[in-house]
Amino acid sequence: MILLTGGAGFIGSCFLKFLNDNGFFDIIVVDHLSKSEKWKNLVGKKFIDYYNKDEFLYFFESKKFTNIKFDAIFHLGACTNTYESNVDYLISNNFRYSVRLAQYAAEKDIRFVYASSAATYGAGELGYDDNLVFELKPLNPYGYSKYLFDCWVVKNGLDKQFVGLKFFNVYGPNEYHKGEMASMVFKSFNQVRGTGKIKLFKSNHPEFSDGEQKRDFIYVKDVVSLIWLVFEKGLAGIYNIGTGKARSWNSLAFAVFSCLGVNPGIEYIDIPKELEQQYQNFTQAKMDKLISKVGNFEFTSLEDGVSDYINNFLLKDWKYM
Repeated sequence: MILLTGGAGFIGSCFLKFLNDNGFFDIIVVDHLSKSEKWKNLVGKKFIDYYNKDEFLYFFESKKFTNIKFDAIFHLGACTNTYESNVDYLISNNFRYSVRLAQYAAEKDIRFVYASSAATYGAGELGYDDNLVFELKPLNPYGYSKYLFDCWVVKNGLDKQFVGLKFFNVYGPNEYHKGEMASMVFKSFNQVRGTGKIKLFKSNHPEFSDGEQKRDFIYVKDVVSLIWLVFEKGLAGIYNIGTGKARSWNSLAFAVFSCLGVNPGIEYIDIPKELEQQYQNFTQAKMDKLISKVGNFEFTSLEDGVSDYINNFLLKDWKYM
């Protein structure tokens, strides 16, 4: 039996599809659907049961699941809104909830794979090295909530037993409910279809020209394959999940224009004041540690990932994976 939190979310639902495609159906999904369109991410997926995250925690702590033996817990659920300013909420939802599940997994000797984030690296002053934990300085409350749990795992020696995955800039199908937190690929697609142009932030740093700020973009299909690979190989520790190759926002925009057959038209706008102090101009995952454990992995290029996403999902009547 597999427990999958965040199973209706972006990465979680794609991983649920991956599990189904590989013959796994004994799965309990935990998430928070509310009034969003996120429920559509579950259409066509196979699983034993679904629980709201708060309901599940109540049943979980009241011993309702004592007769169920979980073989693995994939804890991908979290509030990922980098604009969220309620720090108490983020610590309760992203840190305390994770601690409760982790303690249970440790007590029962259950394999535990959880989602961390590249947001823990802050401005990247120390680089994007997944050997670093306590030294990091996140720039926003979301990143801090993820940093807290990474620190808790290491302080308790559970990095020798659990796997934490620091996701970089993930894009792909099933992210449609994320609003402002959706990838720039999805936003760019909608902008081009609506206005024929793409809006990108002007640079706020002399080292970068407008649109030449760079991120490590990784296609969600690669992400779910890597989640399974680290689990299948029995790894433990905290690992970056990126491509190890930073690409510019301009490159992303040109890939979208090319895929849609539209002449490039980019408008550079000022970075909102609320983002200025937490804006990352450059991210690039250091992938040595993971690659040394799993061997060479063929990452999808940004151009190929954008093409697959647009042609096989966004342009289809049913755009879900």
